[in-house]
Amino acid sequence: MTANIFLNGLQYLGYILIFPGFLFCFVCGMLLTGIDRKLVARMQKRVGPPILQPFYDFFKLCGKETIVPAAASRTTFLMAPLVGLAALVVIQLFIPIHGFSAFSGMADIIVILYLLLIPALAAILGAAASGSPYAGVGLSREMVTIISCELPLVLILLAVAKTVGNAMGTGLCFSMSDIADYQVQHGSLITRLSMIPAAIAFAMVIPGETGSHPFDTAEAETEICEGMHAEYSGAPLAAFKLSHAIKVLTLTSLFVALFFGGIGTGLVALDGVIVFALCVIATALFISFVHAVTARLKIEQVFKYYWTVVSGLALVSLVLAWYGM
Repeated sequence: MTANIFLNGLQYLGYILIFPGFLFCFVCGMLLTGIDRKLVARMQKRVGPPILQPFYDFFKLCGKETIVPAAASRTTFLMAPLVGLAALVVIQLFIPIHGFSAFSGMADIIVILYLLLIPALAAILGAAASGSPYAGVGLSREMVTIISCELPLVLILLAVAKTVGNAMGTGLCFSMSDIADYQVQHGSLITRLSMIPAAIAFAMVIPGETGSHPFDTAEAETEICEGMHAEYSGAPLAAFKLSHAIKVLTLTSLFVALFFGGIGTGLVALDGVIVFALCVIATALFISFVHAVTARLKIEQVFKYYWTVVSGLALVSLVLAWYGM
């Protein structure tokens, strides 16, 4: 009995630290960020940095001195980036990758929704603890962005839960494993006409949730000197940069799991590659294209965009799903 408990503990530790946990998130998140930067540069007819540049930047920052402002609340200031990073790694454990997820239950979507708030709230607390006026402006903008993105995200997840729940006779299905199993048996949700608006809306939510251009108003370099991260340096700043990269991976993985599940080749070794390729396509092409062709939005534009256009698309899918279409 003791040996089984020990082995189970080692197994879950491997999930958390290696796959689909920290190491997987670190490598894949950084690669996606590097691909994004390279594609944006090519679209703008620049050479751009190498794809591995995010790795170089991360390790360089880890070697720099960490400076804590005299007016800062030291504990909150230093702990905030670690809390946000830990929450993102935990989210990845709930998302099925080729039918496998480290954790699963009946309320996975609800858990993921709550956990997605933690990195943004951690960044806000860290900014508030720094005592910087620039960080204060950044955190106020981040709060508006959170409020803007939450409504469409909730509507999208409800639409998916209702569609799968109708088919399973449960009303609403919040289990990621059940959603994955449904798509294996009945085909990907993206093939349902009612789910196409929700998929488009989710693709639009990803840049806002990750704070990517043109929705990076909370860290506008030319306006508020990096905003929430104005006073961060060294390893804590590296943790924030890593959190951004992992959040890109997490949201694109969630996008694939919700709308492109069930796609496979029949060869187990290749299915994981297909899932990863879908993440790369969803992130590198869509976000990079938006980044390359769009100027940074003002904060009031961000709010209006998400509460009208994106929420409208999500609501269309929810209404169609509610009536079993």
